[in-house]
Amino acid sequence: MRELILLRHAHAEPATAGQADLDRPLSPEGLAEAEAAGRWLRERQLVPDRVLCSPSRRTRETLEAVLGAVGYVDQRLEPAIYEATPGTLMELADGHKDVDRLLLVGHNPGFEQLAALMHSGQSGDYRGMPPAGIAVLHLPREAAFEPGAAQLAAFWWP
Repeated sequence: MRELILLRHAHAEPATAGQADLDRPLSPEGLAEAEAAGRWLRERQLVPDRVLCSPSRRTRETLEAVLGAVGYVDQRLEPAIYEATPGTLMELADGHKDVDRLLLVGHNPGFEQLAALMHSGQSGDYRGMPPAGIAVLHLPREAAFEPGAAQLAAFWWP
């Protein structure tokens, strides 16, 4: 069995005048949410083997807070996660079949659509993924990342 864990970034500050969306930091509330997400993962022994993280500041800060709770893991910035479609996210995950537990840190709507698509086979079934929300998907070891291939094992939000 393999696991794909999706972690949406925590609450971010609104963009200031002239600030790029990529540069938005976490809010104080977001930092607390990210720390809680890290504790939840640690308490359930869901420490990833590898992390792929969007390059945005809010996702990187979310990941830093999570790693503060779970410890260091193999982590890579992955520009394709920013504004990714579910198809792009599945391709990225499929490229990391060598790990048993992969964590993606990124954004909506791609993450909530991916969770629904992997579980039910339909992206229109998504119910939303709040800031710092976590979806844990289980797949058979040799299964490809494709619609309907996963079981939703856990869903959490702060």
